[in-house]
Amino acid sequence: MCGIHLIWGKSANKEAVHSLMSQSQFRGPDQEAAMSPWPRLWVGVNRLKILHTGPEADQPFWSEDGKSMLIWNGEIYNYKSLRNLLKKMGVDFITECDTEVLIHWIRLFGAKGLEKLEGMFALIYIDLKDNSILVARDPSGEKPLYYSQNQDRLVISSEARGIANLTQAKFDKSQLENYCFLRAPLLGKTFFKGIKEWKPSRYSLILQHSTFRWDNIQPQKTKIQKFEKEEFKALLKDAVTTQFHADVPVGMMLSGGMDSSLLYKTWYENSGISLPAYTIEVEKKYQKKYADAAAAKELVKKVPAAHRLISVNQQVFWDNWEAYLHSVDFPIGDSAGFLTWLIGKEAKKEVKVLISGAGADELWGGYKRHAAFSSYLENQRLILDLKPFCQKMPFGPSIKKFFDSVEPNPEKTFLNFTALAPVSEDLASDYERIFHPKLKPYKKALDFDRQVYLVQDVLKIHDQALMANSIEGRSPYLSSNMLAFWREIQDENLLKGKLWIKEILMEAGLQEVTKRKKFGFGLPLLEWFSEKGEFSNRVYGKLREFENSMGNSLPKTIRQLLKNPESNYRTHYLMLYNLFFLAEWMDLKKL
Repeated sequence: MCGIHLIWGKSANKEAVHSLMSQSQFRGPDQEAAMSPWPRLWVGVNRLKILHTGPEADQPFWSEDGKSMLIWNGEIYNYKSLRNLLKKMGVDFITECDTEVLIHWIRLFGAKGLEKLEGMFALIYIDLKDNSILVARDPSGEKPLYYSQNQDRLVISSEARGIANLTQAKFDKSQLENYCFLRAPLLGKTFFKGIKEWKPSRYSLILQHSTFRWDNIQPQKTKIQKFEKEEFKALLKDAVTTQFHADVPVGMMLSGGMDSSLLYKTWYENSGISLPAYTIEVEKKYQKKYADAAAAKELVKKVPAAHRLISVNQQVFWDNWEAYLHSVDFPIGDSAGFLTWLIGKEAKKEVKVLISGAGADELWGGYKRHAAFSSYLENQRLILDLKPFCQKMPFGPSIKKFFDSVEPNPEKTFLNFTALAPVSEDLASDYERIFHPKLKPYKKALDFDRQVYLVQDVLKIHDQALMANSIEGRSPYLSSNMLAFWREIQDENLLKGKLWIKEILMEAGLQEVTKRKKFGFGLPLLEWFSEKGEFSNRVYGKLREFENSMGNSLPKTIRQLLKNPESNYRTHYLMLYNLFFLAEWMDLKKL
C-alpha cells in the first residue's frame, strides 16, 4: 500500500515529484524515494510496508538486470501461485513480497499478464529497453489513481490534490450538480479542472508522453459450473484466507451487520485467532436506531474478538472535523467517510490493515433501493398508473421519493433511486452508457452500483479515510474469483437480499444478525439537525455563505434548498450535510 507518482515531460524534476510525494506521505510513511529513470522523467513513491517489511522490498523496485522498474500501490492476493509458476520458468527471487512477483510477471507477460492478477492495484511499470511506461488500475477501482495531461507534460499520482497543487488547477464548478445528487463528481472526473481519474480496469502502454492507447483488463472467467451456496461459501473462505494475510497486524471493521459479521465469523472459524474489531457507538439516546454497537457486542459473545467501541457525538465530531477535512483528497458526500476516518484514527494504534464488508451490498442486492427496484420491475405498469395519485398523498419521505423517482424507463428509475433526489434528463444522459445493455434489468442495476456507487462512494471513502491514518483497507467480497462467479449468475433471484450471506449466517447460529433491518452507516444527522443547536446553526450558516458565493453554479432546486435549509432538513438532511462538507473543504483549500 503506497502513494505513487510520475512526471514526464516539461518541468519534470526532483522538486516537482517531491511536491507530489509530500501530499501523500500518510499513504506511505515507512519508506519514500524519488528518481529519474531517463531525462525528463521522474517517479516517486511513499511506501506503507505490509508484506516483507524489510528494505529489500522497498520501491522503486528494479529488475535484476536493471532494465525495468516498478512502483505500485496495492496487494496481489494470488502472488504465491504466480511466484510458483515463475520459479518453474527459471525466475529466482530474493524477497517474499508480491512486488518482486509483480515486476517479473509484467516483465515476462506484459499488459496481457494483468488479466491473471487477483488483487487491488494501481501500478506504473517502466521499461528502459524501449522507454515505455505501463500504467494500470485494478478492475474494481479499489486503489486510486489520477492524471493530468497536456502537450508538454503528463502527471500521474495517487492523490488528485497533489496534481492540483503542482499544476495550480482550479475548482471545477461543472461537477457541482453531480455532487449534489450523486455524492461525487462524474465517473472519471474530479473537483479539479484538467485532472481526471484513471478509470477502473484501464491500462495504457505509453511510448510517448503525449500518446495514450487505452485498453481494458479483461475480466476473469470462473471455472465453477454450479452457482450454489456451497460454491459461494468456498469462494468467500478463500478470499478471507488470502486477504486476512499480512506481515503486520490485521483488524476488522465490525458493524454487527451481515457482511462484516460473516467475514469475521469465516476468519475465526478457520483460524481460531481473534482479531481487534472496531465498531462505532453513538450516544445512548440514539442507540436504539443506530444499533451497530449493540449488534457487534452480541456477535463477539459468540465469535471472540478484541472488541473496541469508538464513541461519536457532536463534541467528538467538532473536535476532529478540521483534521478530517485536511485528510480529504476531495469530498465524497457520505458521512460514513468521517466515521471510517475515526475508526482508522483509533485502529492505527494497533493494526496496519483493516478488513471491511465493502462490495457485498452492491453485488448481492443488499440496499433498500434494490428491493424497491425489484418491486418496480414486477409491478411497473401498476406503479406508474398510481404515481399521479400517490404524489398528492401525504406519505413519508421514503414513499414520496419512490413515487417521485419511478418512470417508464427502468434505467432512469434506478438512477433516481440511487440519487439523493430525482435527477435531470441532462444529468441522467451522462450515465446511460454505464448500464450494461446485455444484462437483465435487475442485474443491470446491481452492475451499475458496482461501477458507480461502489467506486465513487464506498471504495473511495474507504481508501481516503483509512489511508489518511496509514492503514490499508481490504474488501474480500471483491475478490477476483468472487466477481467472476457473480458475473456468470443468470438467476436474478440469487442476487436479491444477500440470500446466501443470510443463509450461511443462519446455519452458523447467528440468526439475530440476519434479523437486523438494513440501516446505512453514517452519522445521526437527522437527530443532530433536529436538536437545533450548535450543529444545525453552524451548518445552516455555512450553507448560506455557500449559496451566496456558488449559487449561480447550482441547480435551481438546490439553490432554493440552501436559502431556507431549516424548512427542509427532515427530507434533505443528507444533501445539507454533503454541501456543508464541500463548502468547508473549499474554504480550507481556498478554492
